[in-house]
Amino acid sequence: MKRSHQLATRLEAGAEALRIYALTLSESEWQLEIPHDGRTVGVVIHHVASMYPLELQLAGMLAAGRAIEGVTWTEVHALNASHAMQHAGVDVATALEALKANSQAAAAAVRVLADDQLDRAAPVSLNSDAPLTCQFFVEDHALRHSYHHLASIRTVVEAARADARHAA
Repeated sequence: MKRSHQLATRLEAGAEALRIYALTLSESEWQLEIPHDGRTVGVVIHHVASMYPLELQLAGMLAAGRAIEGVTWTEVHALNASHAMQHAGVDVATALEALKANSQAAAAAVRVLADDQLDRAAPVSLNSDAPLTCQFFVEDHALRHSYHHLASIRTVVEAARADARHAA
């Protein structure tokens, strides 16, 4: 199987795992705040969905051999905070629809990448201008993103469920 197809399949699997877990959540669990993050579970799921287009736009720059310049973690945090405020009341259907559509579009964009595009490296400002390959960027951002947030969501939800069992 072509490398880009393998990456796309793993990206889709992460988004699907997040979607399936989200379907198990109660309304109160959807509203749980994630410690050390400040966003609710629902907002974080919508955040994952909303970041796919930007993550693939940046990966496309690397695929073309262009550096990612001027993108800083300060800007990323500001973008995340703005998103959280704008989508504070996001409902399950909206978030999961966005997750499905945007992850499918991201996977389609990854699938068309040729091996030489995946292998191209250029400086990435988010990573101290280290010359990173397009494949690494896809794996570290679009692919990993759903798995990363699913882990933190599971932690907070499972703790809340354990607390509820003990209180009962």
